[in-house]
Amino acid sequence: MKKLVLSAVAVFAFTFANAQEGEGAGFSKGDVFISGSVGFDSTKQGDAKSNEFTFSPAAGYFLTENIAAGVRLNIVSGEETTETTYSEFGADVFGRYYFTPASKFSVFGELAVGFGNEKRETVTNIETKYTSFGVNAGVGVNYFLSDNFAIEAGWAGLGYNSRKLDADGADAQNSFGLAVDMSSINLGLVYKF
Repeated sequence: MKKLVLSAVAVFAFTFANAQEGEGAGFSKGDVFISGSVGFDSTKQGDAKSNEFTFSPAAGYFLTENIAAGVRLNIVSGEETTETTYSEFGADVFGRYYFTPASKFSVFGELAVGFGNEKRETVTNIETKYTSFGVNAGVGVNYFLSDNFAIEAGWAGLGYNSRKLDADGADAQNSFGLAVDMSSINLGLVYKF
């Protein structure tokens, strides 16, 4: 029994080590990648119901072995109890530091600065518009499934965000916080050129 367990552990360790040394997997200087995530959320409580669709495509370039810079779009469309519809469009510029970019599994830290616009409209055609600005830091991981495709999980942990109604004299709603719950994890797919 002892030999069987040791053999299983040795096979697992060899497979794991071999997977980490995947030829062509991982990132290196000069690599370009595109990624994106798609989400849908539907909530119902009593008669209140809301639906939201999100799409976030991104592109990045490795400036050095460990540092990548890129841009991301944030597109949101939603409806609340069929009386209010809203749409959001924003863009982020981000920088990432990858701790082990050349391996199949890599952890990164990200700093992003973003701007956005939001429009809300009721069935009575009352329209409100907002502008937003944010600086957010987070962590993430990539795991390469093949030489070019990877799955990505990101978690925005610390951030400052400001949202303001587009009206004269309107005050901005400012927030600063540290998200320690796991509900803000985003999953996506990465393609490396």
